Amino acid sequence: MKILPDSLDRITQQFSKFPGIGRKTAQRMAFQLIEWDRDAVKQLGDVIIQSTEKLSQCSVCNLITEADPCPVCRDTRRDDALLCIVEDSKDVVALEETSRFNGKYHILGGVLSPLEGVGPDQLNIKNLMERLNDTEEVIIAMNPSVEGETTSLYLARLLQDRNIRITRLARGIPSGGDLEYIDGVTLGRALDERHEMK
Repeated sequence: MKILPDSLDRITQQFSKFPGIGRKTAQRMAFQLIEWDRDAVKQLGDVIIQSTEKLSQCSVCNLITEADPCPVCRDTRRDDALLCIVEDSKDVVALEETSRFNGKYHILGGVLSPLEGVGPDQLNIKNLMERLNDTEEVIIAMNPSVEGETTSLYLARLLQDRNIRITRLARGIPSGGDLEYIDGVTLGRALDERHEMK
């Protein structure tokens, strides 16, 4: 016997489309939403609609933005010779939060994944190749997944004939981590990428 109304199920289904949100969490969110007064629900809907209508991709780097080009590409204080290649806009946010990078970005819009039908033509690789004229160093900053590694290797091979320094993010043990709790792949990579102490 079905207890909950179809309207609540539809809300739950929409929330469960978000990454990391399972059916139970989506259902709790739906219950919370129906406890809001109608004006608050309408305001949420309006904000979502208005915001998504204003957002687009930067024509230079593909970052999600309201202005084209985006603030990063327009910033003349940033180093044009340093280009960091990432998978999506969330990666740019993570890197910017470190306050350690002062170059420009290029967002691929995904990673190579032949099983899902994602090849080089589905990624923003053509625009990348057009941007490299003044670039001295490319940092490949892909997630350490099989697809991320495949994409990193593909990009490195694609760029190897250019007079550009190609680097990638270091991998290994996080600061404050205990060796006994580090997984074997991460620990092995930390050993492989060890460096001399000076």
